[in-house]
Amino acid sequence: MREMAWSAAARTFNMPGIDVGALRRRGPLAVGIGCASVVTTSLWRSSSSSLRSKPLACLGISTDTSIKQAVQTDKAPAALGPYSQAIKANNLVFVSGVLGLIPETGKFISDNVEDQTEQVLKNMGEILKASGASYSSVVKTTIMLADLKDFKKVNEIYAKYFHAPAPARSTYQVAALPLDARIEIECIAAL
Repeated sequence: MREMAWSAAARTFNMPGIDVGALRRRGPLAVGIGCASVVTTSLWRSSSSSLRSKPLACLGISTDTSIKQAVQTDKAPAALGPYSQAIKANNLVFVSGVLGLIPETGKFISDNVEDQTEQVLKNMGEILKASGASYSSVVKTTIMLADLKDFKKVNEIYAKYFHAPAPARSTYQVAALPLDARIEIECIAAL
């Protein structure tokens, strides 16, 4: 059966140049629901240089919606359009861009970037908590500013929430933000 699975995988995914016999002898076959993968670790340790020079093909296809789960909390502002506050998938949380809105009123805390930054990070914290994550599990943030001159002010507030090792981060000045916000932050966290 294993031999048939390897041959079928090689034919199905059109992997020319792959030595199916070597795969059968050296690597396990991994099959998941809605996904087919050809996985092997021993190929890379093989002493045969011809095997090491051939790339390993991997194909993952899934239409299973259970691999992603929407996160929603009333303790953070509702989404302003057809998107989720966050999505949990593959042990990660992808938090949508968060604005400095007060959840109960849907209005900005103030027009000042410092207040909006503080509120953005509080809102983000509530979304992270609802997903089972926290500030310490954030691995990447993206900050969008209406004015890059606010960078230093934002950094001072940001540093109160994210400690060493701080997440990877990108910061951009953008032409405009929703509702004329001064700042928007999105993040990715590990679960």
